Amino acid sequence: MELGAYIKAKRKKYGLSQVELAMRASVGVRFIKDMESGKPTLQLDKVNQVLYLFGEELAPQKINADDEKS
Repeated sequence: MELGAYIKAKRKKYGLSQVELAMRASVGVRFIKDMESGKPTLQLDKVNQVLYLFGEELAPQKINADDEKS
């Protein structure tokens, strides 16, 4: 699931409007709309502010061990 769809699903699960989520995360409504629509460039600190409300955070994750180079 992509980030935008994930955030939208979480927001709806908790019965929050985009405005309410923005206020609780201390970000702008435009940021929430951009994130949910799949904007390819987002400020990661703000993404984590939103995810924090759901008890989560964005962090690096290894995709493929073969990609690791010494």
